[in-house]
Amino acid sequence: MKKILNGLAAIGFVLAGTAGVALAQEAHNAAEPTHFPIHKPKEMDWTFAGPFGTYDKGQLQRGLKIYKEVCSACHSMDLVAFRTLEDLGYSEAQVKAFAAEYEVQDGPNGDGEMFTRKALPGDHFPSPFPNTIAAAAANNGAAPPDFSLIAKARGVERGFPTFVFDIFTMYASNGPDYIHALLTGYDEQPPAGMEVPEGTHYNPFFIAGKSLAMAKPLSDGQVTYEDGSPETVEQYSRDISAFLMWAAEPHLEARKQTGFAVMIFLVLFAGLIYATKRKVWANAH
Repeated sequence: MKKILNGLAAIGFVLAGTAGVALAQEAHNAAEPTHFPIHKPKEMDWTFAGPFGTYDKGQLQRGLKIYKEVCSACHSMDLVAFRTLEDLGYSEAQVKAFAAEYEVQDGPNGDGEMFTRKALPGDHFPSPFPNTIAAAAANNGAAPPDFSLIAKARGVERGFPTFVFDIFTMYASNGPDYIHALLTGYDEQPPAGMEVPEGTHYNPFFIAGKSLAMAKPLSDGQVTYEDGSPETVEQYSRDISAFLMWAAEPHLEARKQTGFAVMIFLVLFAGLIYATKRKVWANAH
């Protein structure tokens, strides 16, 4: 009996010790997040949202200015050609002048060597780095992603039942919502006890972790607007998010117009089919 009691006591000590360790670990990690992003982006009011939404060309031009003066130092847009900037309201001459501010690699020439030249409207935005390895080496080991499709490639799932309503409202702004939230989320401080890895920056809206290698890229007054728009991080974030949405889906307006016309046709066609059916079978009895 004494051996049994001693055995039960030993088991009790082991279980108590295990529970104590578990509680200690839980208390220690209480500040650490269990899911990402820590905060979900809020739904923004975009001009291009909804079945009849359209792009604000003034906003897109401001977003292009943000990309050129801030983002292009690290992020490429390999799939966007300069000539498509005419969709933003620029003339052909303005696009040529804008493209000429960049240099692209071309060749080989008659001697079999590559050379650089001023970009033409048919060229795509050049990358700031020669390759991804160089890009990673210059950015703490993390190569900045290409911005061509970033607005369609990034987004936070809204879950059930919200996504059901999204089918009817044509909500497709997860990407711009996320980009805006990320750019404006750097000022939030991590909770007490949360450990942020050295060399990274806390952002509760980052979709892949609690912090990221990219430092806060925007600050008030950083970029000058000629149209009098507010020169704030909030406005900058809205403008670049809208511009990146356009870069990812430049034909959004045409797609919506075509879809609306198709829906009208289908409704009229269904009405004609129903009327024909009524007429054909009217004397069937």
